Amino acid sequence: MIKIKRVYEKPSKDDGFRILVDRFWARGLTKEEAKINLWLKEIAPSNELRKWFNHDPEKWNSFKEKYKKELKGKEEFLEQIKKLEKGKGIVTLLYSSKDEDIIIQLLFQKLFSNCDNKHYGVLFIKIKINST
Repeated sequence: MIKIKRVYEKPSKDDGFRILVDRFWARGLTKEEAKINLWLKEIAPSNELRKWFNHDPEKWNSFKEKYKKELKGKEEFLEQIKKLEKGKGIVTLLYSSKDEDIIIQLLFQKLFSNCDNKHYGVLFIKIKINST
């Protein structure tokens, strides 16, 4: 199972293997406080794309398309998350942004677009509902 959580929320045993999927370390958190098992900053949007987007809602659709193109070149990291889920059972993707849909929604689409397991669809729907 893959979960999502804001990195600033208190770590829990139920989180399983914790992966930070942001390009930058979360402000104000030490490594000990965050309890991060893996930092996959490579899977986050590039600096150029992030700066161009600048959290501008009018650029959201273009941002999604550009980030999906970036993810095509990062398949090994997506596969790494899938393998960790199989090996660890529970993987929690951690983000620091207040706008969780920026990264997490697109990662879930890319990770599980061909998946027939229903719980992934439920998580994706939950993300979309929570981010509106």
